Amino acid sequence: MQNTRLNTLFDVTFERLQQWLGNPWRRISILTIGLLFGFFLGTAVSTIAGQKALLDMTVSLLLLLVTEAINWLVYARRRSTPSFLVDTLSATKIGLVYSLFVEAFKLGS
Repeated sequence: MQNTRLNTLFDVTFERLQQWLGNPWRRISILTIGLLFGFFLGTAVSTIAGQKALLDMTVSLLLLLVTEAINWLVYARRRSTPSFLVDTLSATKIGLVYSLFVEAFKLGS
């Protein structure tokens, strides 16, 4: 690939971001934010989809497909070097699934 200014800018930005995320505390904080965002997303999706009860099956199918796609991405890459983006997606998925379980327990009681 030709070494253009845009290519150099992306390379430098990616390298700086990788150095910034090299700190374990920053990595843990970003993963925690991903987990909490997944929890928020699960609560918001179940609240919005359950309001009219028209798209319950469609939203549940979409959530299932997204969860399985993230699972496939995470566990297919475990053989190679783990990626920070994949780990953040996995944390978001865990928060989403946990939130849906909490919402189900709230509705069941």
